[in-house]
Order: sequence, then structure tokens, then C-alpha cells
Amino acid sequence: MSIVIVGGNECMTRQYKNLCQAYRCKAKVYPLRTVALKNLGRPDLLILFTSTVSHTMVRCVLSNVKGQDTIIVRSHSSSLAALKNILEQHTP
Repeated sequence: MSIVIVGGNECMTRQYKNLCQAYRCKAKVYPLRTVALKNLGRPDLLILFTSTVSHTMVRCVLSNVKGQDTIIVRSHSSSLAALKNILEQHTP
């Protein structure tokens, strides 16, 4: 399962990836706005940590995955516990 995480704490990027690997998922993490957000590909799960993301960044990401079969999850908290709960709900 491929996961894209947008937002969150920049210093927690490695921990987000390690937790996703524990659930047998491949993750890309974008804590800051970059040009790469225009080419997200076709992720199975898109996680938006809304407390650390601008409205412009959310609109950009959502327009890129529009019309795809991507599951979109929004979380106000960007903690590892919040990510773990999301992964438990949405991974097989």
C-alpha cells in the first residue's frame, strides 16, 4: 500500500516512514511545500495533518488526487499515535 503524508513535523519524517514500514506500507512524507506536490502519483492513502498545512497546500494536493481512488484522511494532530490510529483503520 502506498501512502502520502502531507504536513506534520519536519523532524518526525523518519519516524513517520518507520511506522509505515512496520505496517508494510511505502510512504512519502512532505512536511513542507515543494514542487514534488504537483506529482504525487496515485497513492492508496493520503494523510493530511491539517494543523501544520496551509490552505493553499491542501487545495493543491486535493486537486492532484481528484478523480482517483485515493482514500483521504485528515487529522488535526500530527503525532505518531494519530498516525498509528489511521494506519490501523485503513491498512489490511
